[in-house]
Amino acid sequence: MTDLANKRDYYEVLGVGKDASEDEIKKAYRKMARQYHPDVNKAADAEDKFKEMKEAYDVLSDDGKRATYDQHGHVDPNQGFGGGGFGDAGGGFGDIFDMFFGGGGGGRRDPNAPQRGNDLQYTMTIEFKEAVFGKETEITIPRTETCDTCTGSGAKAGTKPEACSVCKGSGQQEVVQNTPFGRMVNRRACTNCGGSGRIIKEKCTTCHGAGKVKRQRKINVRIPAGVDDGAQIRLTGEGEGGLRGGPSGDLYIVIRVKAHEFFERENDDIYCEVPLTFVQAALGDEIEIPTLSEKVKLKIPAGTQTGTFFRLKGKGVPRLRGYGQGDQHVKVTIVTPTSLTDEQKDLLRQFAGGSTSGDAESTSQEHHESIFDKMKKAFRGD
Repeated sequence: MTDLANKRDYYEVLGVGKDASEDEIKKAYRKMARQYHPDVNKAADAEDKFKEMKEAYDVLSDDGKRATYDQHGHVDPNQGFGGGGFGDAGGGFGDIFDMFFGGGGGGRRDPNAPQRGNDLQYTMTIEFKEAVFGKETEITIPRTETCDTCTGSGAKAGTKPEACSVCKGSGQQEVVQNTPFGRMVNRRACTNCGGSGRIIKEKCTTCHGAGKVKRQRKINVRIPAGVDDGAQIRLTGEGEGGLRGGPSGDLYIVIRVKAHEFFERENDDIYCEVPLTFVQAALGDEIEIPTLSEKVKLKIPAGTQTGTFFRLKGKGVPRLRGYGQGDQHVKVTIVTPTSLTDEQKDLLRQFAGGSTSGDAESTSQEHHESIFDKMKKAFRGD
């Protein structure tokens, strides 16, 4: 028996309010279905969450079931809504059971109705600058498609599927049980046709009765400029093929962006770090800065301190939704001079009024060389 006390509220499962509209419930279900579908999500509890979400949607998307749920909550099949017992007449336990578990009242699904194909997910890894400027590429994905030979029927050319003689094409069998509480009517998938409602006597030689075939399909993909790590691109109709004339599913491309050695990205802004000598910082200078697309001049005012940021307006990432570009923020780091002559060291001692630490010189020099290596690669366009 199901532990009703531990069952979560259906509205809570879908993350909607009790006054949610039919459209809001449908959107919430589709979003969660993509997230927890066992073909996409490999987490241990994904299948259980998917079943829980599907059960909640089946009830809340049906006006009659939703009204009953709003009034009575989760129903224990061993209890009725009234004080009387259950008999063979209508309005008893069988009707309530059917309402919640696929019986009458419009809840039965036609096994021969068109069926939409499954959605697919593809992870694409691209370079940092490809994400910034966009690109067009071609990918190859394995997917199931409608069999061209039988057009999805699964039957050999010149023949067609026949209605199952056991379930008469409904795809379901009724099992009637008489209990002390009344008659219980349970419906389950037909064991003769597997719930399809059809029997294929002569199967298609290409798909062997499945109605689908597995193919490697090449698809052109346009990556928009400004796309960021983790973004999803939806290609409508590029998922797996449907059955019995149903539409194809969609293909979701998940973008992964490689890190850059010199540039870092935060939303639409770019950050980088450049070195300055002690003299440049003290007296001022004009230096050349690599950006995403070109080299620009940056004026360094006299007396600039290490850690100061300068903004290059409009030198960031193109805005994915909107106009213009972000900015580039340049952080300057002052490096300690090395390989000085005795005269230069004396002058620095006089300026500082003391001596400097050799360890500090060595550490600063290593940082200086690391920054310059990154700048060289950025200038080359790496």
